[in-house]
Amino acid sequence: MEIKITKNPNPAPPLDETKLGFGVKFTDHMFIMDYTEGKGWHDARIVPYGDISLSPAATVFHYGLEIFEGMKAYRTPDGSVQLFRPWENIKRMNNSALRLTLPTLNEEDALQALTTFVRTDERFVPSAEGTSLYIRPFMFGCEPNLGLHKVKNVKFMIIASPSGSYYDEGIDPVSIMIETEDVRAVRGGTGYTKCGGNYAAANRAGEKAEQLGYTQVLWLDGVERKYIEEVGSMNVMFKINGKIVTPDLIGTVLPGVTRKSIIEMLSSEGYEIEERRISVEEVISALENGTLEEAWGCGTAAVVSPIGKLVYKGHEYVINGGKTGALTSHIYDELTGIQWGTKPDRFGWTLKI
Repeated sequence: MEIKITKNPNPAPPLDETKLGFGVKFTDHMFIMDYTEGKGWHDARIVPYGDISLSPAATVFHYGLEIFEGMKAYRTPDGSVQLFRPWENIKRMNNSALRLTLPTLNEEDALQALTTFVRTDERFVPSAEGTSLYIRPFMFGCEPNLGLHKVKNVKFMIIASPSGSYYDEGIDPVSIMIETEDVRAVRGGTGYTKCGGNYAAANRAGEKAEQLGYTQVLWLDGVERKYIEEVGSMNVMFKINGKIVTPDLIGTVLPGVTRKSIIEMLSSEGYEIEERRISVEEVISALENGTLEEAWGCGTAAVVSPIGKLVYKGHEYVINGGKTGALTSHIYDELTGIQWGTKPDRFGWTLKI
């Protein structure tokens, strides 16, 4: 695929890696590629980062026809830059596109777009401990038509943000409220996709939790309000009586790349992994009888976020004395070690830029 590159004539000043935040600063460029029905994907280009022009009638505004991904580029000790399992994000984006009837991407072209874009803005990949370049590929319908039908005009874009820690708490345990009213997804819906509608539907519960002093919410299933699904915008895992238990992928849970990596890594280390339905009653019972040893959320942005407290129907339950567990710390150290290149990649997960 040919990618035309137009360099930004007004490059940003050097990064202050002590003041990055998360997702608030952006690199000099962005990738854009257009889709037209009958023509396919065309005009791949990297241009200066800036605003885009859309019709007020664009389908993304009225019918939520958009999907996105989240991934990172990491600066390794030798100064090089690498991606972590980018092909998994591309596959997941195509699965999201199929669900929302958006056009899929050629996997090789998508990987070329990612690597060329990161190489163009490589100077924005920070090197301070815990920092990375957060990459946001996204796709949306831009056809100016209020009729609800197959999308005929689409844009695929990539932007990136040099970022620090996702949570102010870092790897410290967070407090999570189990949500009993709002639901995130139902089977047959879009819960397994990465689309904005899933996150918009989660905002109200997240705001309520924040007002009550909790970091995020733990979602229950949308039918019986009984089975645990995700924590905030991350997958969730529990260590119960030595076993790792995590909700199975039945169409309501995002198939996380970090989730998959943790399962594969811990399986290789001999841990027993159970991917199954797990009820909130089972979790509370394990808390009460002392068999719930650790719990954590996992995802690209935070990598691993230990859960120190669960709140259910007004009652607070402390996990592992409110401290980060040994296994949670091990997972974080191993994964970030592979991602930042400080530990050997024994799984072949990284891709040098």
